[in-house]
Amino acid sequence: MTLARTTLNREAYKALRQAILGRKIPPGQKLVVRVLAEDLGLSPTPVKEALSALEREGLVVAIPHRGYFVLEPSLEDVREIYSLREVLEGLAARLAVENNGKALLRKLQRLFQKQGEAAERGDMESYGDLDLAFHRCFWEASGSRRLLATAETIDGQIRMLINSSAAIPGRLSQSRAEHQAILEAVQAKNPEAAEAAMRTHVRNAGEALTHFLQKNRRR
Repeated sequence: MTLARTTLNREAYKALRQAILGRKIPPGQKLVVRVLAEDLGLSPTPVKEALSALEREGLVVAIPHRGYFVLEPSLEDVREIYSLREVLEGLAARLAVENNGKALLRKLQRLFQKQGEAAERGDMESYGDLDLAFHRCFWEASGSRRLLATAETIDGQIRMLINSSAAIPGRLSQSRAEHQAILEAVQAKNPEAAEAAMRTHVRNAGEALTHFLQKNRRR
């Protein structure tokens, strides 16, 4: 594919990010600037800048003297990220319900509906974007600048792990049911129930992904 010669850094970033999140470039694969530049029809400079941006986002790892690699989360990474997410997002859900009313509920309902449509189409890239947007609603509605800033530091890694967990057989339907439970708590204006439902959802996703990775790495 050849990209238009406008806003090249942004286009390179978008193309590479899509390929990584869509698993067209698998976790652990080395990213060779020359090869990527040829594939995208670009000079090496915008590709290097795109890789630097993806490294800041946590989707790419730069290893000295070896180059760039797509993040391949270890079991310890998954446990650490999901333990942090459980506490952070549980708190975000509680604060969001305390601080917001109908506006939050309407946003979540729209995203939940769009998620269902993406799942029916089998469009996992869109599903992952919508899933993260669902969670981001709580971060932003929490009213805590520090909570939002903390969540955004692991935004890219969360997005990658959401895609990975959604691909686990049976997990997508379970995740949808858990989102429904979160929605019901928001609709009931029950902060404690929203926090509990969110923590259960994040914990279940982390456990499912951990078991899936353990099983595949034993093969």
